[in-house]
Formats: sequence, structure tokens, C-alpha cells
Amino acid sequence: MNERLHNRRGFLKKSALATLTGMVGTEIVFAENMPKDHVPLALDEGLTGKHPDLIVLSDKPWNVETPPHLLDDEITPIERMFIRNNGLVPEEKIDPKTWTLTIKGESVKAPKTYSLSELKSKFKNYTYQLVLECGGNGRSGFVPQTSGNQWDQGAVSCAAWTGVRLKDILNDVGLKDDAVYIGYYGKDLHPSRDPSKVVISRGVPIKKALEDETLVVWAVNGQDLPLMHGFPLRLVIGGWPASVSGKWLHTIAIRNKEHDGAKMEGHSYRIPRQPIPPGEKLAETPENFRIIESMPVRSLITYPKTGAMIELGKTLSLRGHAWAGDVGVKEFQVSIDYGATWQKVTLQAPKNRLAWQRWSAQIQLPKKGYYEVWARATDANGVAQPMVIPAWNPGGYLNNSCHRIAVKAV
Repeated sequence: MNERLHNRRGFLKKSALATLTGMVGTEIVFAENMPKDHVPLALDEGLTGKHPDLIVLSDKPWNVETPPHLLDDEITPIERMFIRNNGLVPEEKIDPKTWTLTIKGESVKAPKTYSLSELKSKFKNYTYQLVLECGGNGRSGFVPQTSGNQWDQGAVSCAAWTGVRLKDILNDVGLKDDAVYIGYYGKDLHPSRDPSKVVISRGVPIKKALEDETLVVWAVNGQDLPLMHGFPLRLVIGGWPASVSGKWLHTIAIRNKEHDGAKMEGHSYRIPRQPIPPGEKLAETPENFRIIESMPVRSLITYPKTGAMIELGKTLSLRGHAWAGDVGVKEFQVSIDYGATWQKVTLQAPKNRLAWQRWSAQIQLPKKGYYEVWARATDANGVAQPMVIPAWNPGGYLNNSCHRIAVKAV
């Protein structure tokens, strides 16, 4: 092994250890004896900074789900936000004072680089509550099972994000008339730790990039971004799959064509253009698959927790959230008789565009026994959530079937 390679590997080992130490919050005693790629139990079980009841689906990379009853807050607390990473958390030491964002690509008049402090001072700051939802939320419901993290219902959050509008940055840089797409690049590592491999580099059409609510952010819920959520800088693009909201952001490319970065190909974040039989193989070509854009209408029952027991004659209080990608939710209903009848309930307006909407209801259960409460949202275009699993697709995306909980009247 040459000396340069040896030094690099030594540096990576030290930097990885520093990252783990920071996440655990104290010195890792006997760290020199730790097996290669070992994850400390403190992280494996508790993942510092998250609620202890969140569900760890994987740790290389981290993918962590929030049970629906922990999403009852109007603004999702940081410790209850789901985590979806395609790659490994950056192992290098991150210094916000030296962090930069570069805007480049075929369709900028000239590349330009901003420091984090310049972004904060040069442009007006905005805070929006924005829904981020994994495109695979609900994947565990598909039969046959598809590849990918088997999310149940909790790969979603609605936090208050603070930063600057991407459109203000792009207006300052100057775009050519042929700009049609953006693509982001972050500092996350490919699971192989090969620095030449980009783990994910997705994007959106320029029209979506120029919306008021598309932000380059450095804070969430009034605090600096946590490392797991992209510290010190990330994109947040509400209404579309959360995979377009790149973490550890350092570069945005303005493209004169559809972005062709990692996870833009094959069936990654794409669904068949036409329905296919469950389990069928389909050539992964643009003719067969389309990119997921606006997410479908969806909702959650966040109170009570499934399994609740209520004394007969007492009112069952229900509440939760509803959202619908780029559009709003116009109606919300619940059913206790498996969809035979539906009751309209109170639905609040969103705090701002692309935030979720709070709903609440009061229900009387007619006699003792087991019930299922079903929830159904209808979007502004009149499209309602299906009661059954929607069309199967090989990526296991966009399962927006009705959420339900079990309750007993005793």
C-alpha cells in the first residue's frame, strides 16, 4: 500500500470515528477495538436525537420511521421526524463557516458560489411549514413485496423550515432561456465509501424549482439543521417525493435537459405509465416509466393510537392530518363501518401552501365491540384516497390507501 493511500484510509477511519463520537455524545472507550463498519449499540437502538419509539428500518444508511401516533403535533418536532438516507452521513468535519453553495450548469450565465453567511444576509429569509414524504411511504402494503425500505405509514413529517427561496438565488445568478431542470449534489457518501460514486442526485423541473416554497434551508423548527437532516444546508421542496430535497447540499446544477443524476434512472422514483399485473417485469425505459412528481392525496389518524379502548357511551375524539402534494385537501371523512357510510369532519386550512391540514372528529360507537376507524381525504381536484392498495409498481411507490386504526368499545 502506498503511503498516500495509507494516510487517506487513516484519515477516513479517524473522521468516521469522530462522526460516531459526535452522534453518541461522548468518548467511545476502546474504539480502537471496534470491528470495521460496526454501529455502536447506542445508535442502533436509540439513534441520538430521535424519539426512542421511532422504528429503525436500516442503519447503513439510516432509515427511521415515525409511528402515526407520534405525528400528532401540528409542527413535527425534530426528534419525531422520519429519516430517509440513500447514502452514509458525511464523515468529514463540517464547518458551517467554510461551507459553500455553488450554482452551475449548462443553463446559468456564469457559475456563482455563495458562503452560508452570504446566503443568510444577501437574501430575504423565509419560514414555511412543508410536508416531506418519502415516495415509498406505505410500501409495506404492496403484495408481492417490492424492494426498498418497508415503510408503513410514518415516512412523513411537516416541520417549519427556514432559509431562502431558491428562485431568489437563481435570479441573482442569472439563468439562460433554455433552463428546464435543476439537479442537486450533496456530501453524503455512497454505501461503498467510494468517493467517485454519487449516491443520489435528483432534481425537479425549473417551474417547480422557482416556486415560492422551494427553499435552501439551514434551520428547522427554529434550530440549526441536525446532522441527520442535512446540516448545515439542504433543499426542501414540498409536495413532491422527499428524495428531491437533497441533504448536505453543496451544488445545484441548472440543466438544459431532464437531470440525469443518480436515482433519476431505471424505476427509481418512477412508476409505470400504464397499470401492470403485480410482480410483472417491465423494461426500465422512459417509455415505460414516468418520474413521480406531485404526491397523491393522503392522511393519517394521529389520535388515538391504534388499539385504544373507550367506555361505551363516551365520545371518541379523533384527529390527524391530511395533505395532497401540490394541491390542497377540500374534504375529509371517517367511517366506522368499513366504508359503508362516511361522516364528514372538521378540516382546517393549511398554515401555508404545501403544509398539511389538521382534521378532527367526534364519534359515537353504537355498541360494545371491535371497530376500525377509517380515514379518507379528498383533494382539491376531487380525487379521494382509495380504500384498497392502489396499482402495484416495482418500486413500491405511492400507496395512499386509507389509514385505519382499531378501537374497542367496552
